[in-house]
Amino acid sequence: MQQELQFDGADYVKERDYQRLAKNHFKLKELMKDCVYRTLSEISDFTGIPEASVSAGLRDFRKEKFGGHTLNKRYEKNGLYSYQLILKKEQNGENQIRS
Repeated sequence: MQQELQFDGADYVKERDYQRLAKNHFKLKELMKDCVYRTLSEISDFTGIPEASVSAGLRDFRKEKFGGHTLNKRYEKNGLYSYQLILKKEQNGENQIRS
């Protein structure tokens, strides 16, 4: 059974924001589960999620309530970074779907 995601923030209004944030969360997870490094722009192009939202969404994956996954950051050039999401593994070796 899937648990409801627990978003928060000073400007967060569940009725207004939950569906959008949850959809973004699962889009990011689906794209990034392959552990490939991507820039915010590349992720945005693949998902249709604005870059600022991509950045915030990726940071969420590090929080325990979203799985406590590993988010790696790599310098590319000219102030550009790429990001790699490493999902925690369950005891049976499969990717967690907790978040």
